[in-house]
Amino acid sequence: MTQELIETKNLAEVGEDIGLAEGAALVKAFQAENPDATHGYYIGRNILEQILAQPGCVGINFRKCLTETNQEHLVYTGVDADKKDILEYSLVNNTGDIIKKDGIVADRTGNNAWDFWGQLWGSMFGN
Repeated sequence: MTQELIETKNLAEVGEDIGLAEGAALVKAFQAENPDATHGYYIGRNILEQILAQPGCVGINFRKCLTETNQEHLVYTGVDADKKDILEYSLVNNTGDIIKKDGIVADRTGNNAWDFWGQLWGSMFGN
């Protein structure tokens, strides 16, 4: 998707189903050109739902990072309609007080997630 389309679309509408055939072709093309790169990441539903449940969240921003062991990974945050990361937000608690909460800045998959991703990857894309 071009930058122009991203800027003109409602941020909540960015992304689309491209189907298995196109998805597999794109993945295989990347792997052929980047055989030593990290092939993918697995992120569980719970943290994604927690991020999306933050007030004003319309999507998730994924950024590449390096872990403590120098492995490529992702850090992800919620994004609001103004394209800003949700790093803090306000809520009204049950006594009517306005409180500030830290936005979710997520990472960590745990050791089993990599094994799961490899199995899922092989079953979907034949690798």
